[in-house]
Amino acid sequence: MNVTQNKQPASFFTSTAVDHAVAGLGAGVVTTLVMNPLDLLKIKFQVNTGKLAGGMGTQMWLALKDIQQRQGWKGMYRGIGPNIAGNASSWGLYFLFYNMLKKSAGGGDVTKQLSAPEYLLCSAQASAVTAVITNPFWLVRVRMFATAADSPDAYRGLWDGLSRIYRTDGVPGLFRGTTLALVGVSNGAIQFMAYEKMKAWGFERKRRKAEREGLVYDPNTAKLSNFSYSAMSISSKLIALATTYPYQVVRSRVQASVQQNQFPNIPTTIKRTWANEGIKGFYRGLGTSLVRVLPGTCVTFVVYENLAWLLRTTAATREQNAIE
Repeated sequence: MNVTQNKQPASFFTSTAVDHAVAGLGAGVVTTLVMNPLDLLKIKFQVNTGKLAGGMGTQMWLALKDIQQRQGWKGMYRGIGPNIAGNASSWGLYFLFYNMLKKSAGGGDVTKQLSAPEYLLCSAQASAVTAVITNPFWLVRVRMFATAADSPDAYRGLWDGLSRIYRTDGVPGLFRGTTLALVGVSNGAIQFMAYEKMKAWGFERKRRKAEREGLVYDPNTAKLSNFSYSAMSISSKLIALATTYPYQVVRSRVQASVQQNQFPNIPTTIKRTWANEGIKGFYRGLGTSLVRVLPGTCVTFVVYENLAWLLRTTAATREQNAIE
């Protein structure tokens, strides 16, 4: 029996995977520019082991006020270089590998709907490769966020941080915290499994509505609303974050150079965090993380989906014009 493969979407660049990589890279840059101050606060709260006064809003306000008074408004964007490098490269590489893996799992058909376990596996594999490649950027980012700009040990930028770590600790030093980054693969895997299933449900509803109204439905040019993408991204992120947040705290503490004596490795960090702070210690900065991650997730996915749609429809139009 011959099986007819669905018509594959046109690609703007060399392949649809590259299209998604470019869309992911653009989304990473935009998100970082918007959310850098909250990234800075999240890391500062995660590595802080002291008692914080007041509620979350008070803590955030006091922390931002302190940064502004000591470093000026530019202090809000300390670490922007490694943050952009980390976010842009992470999202770009992730979507590149993720879409290549989805295509392989679908037997070469990028439009094929996969099962939840298949999405989970593709996402986990893409996340793992991306985490290893981009770990040096995240390491510099954490250390820049965890220290004041006027500190004697402060990094002046991405290249300064990378070169100093390499000179001091060699190549292994650039990959400090990679084990925890790989543990964190579960976060992205769970999020994308949930997101893909929600998105498939959304497009199926759109297809059925078009059929009821007698309209032509083209899956290669169809698009959900920005509100839908936002709701799906928030819901999937909450599911993932609820189960995987503690590893982020442990990772930040292991990577922060100012705390290497207190938190030299993963087992010691877990043991001391539990002994000194209890379960609350593993959720340090969660409030700030939610304030940062949820809007940031919305921005990332809305920008990504719109860029991917723009590249896809532009390529389809170009292909159609070439035929005519």
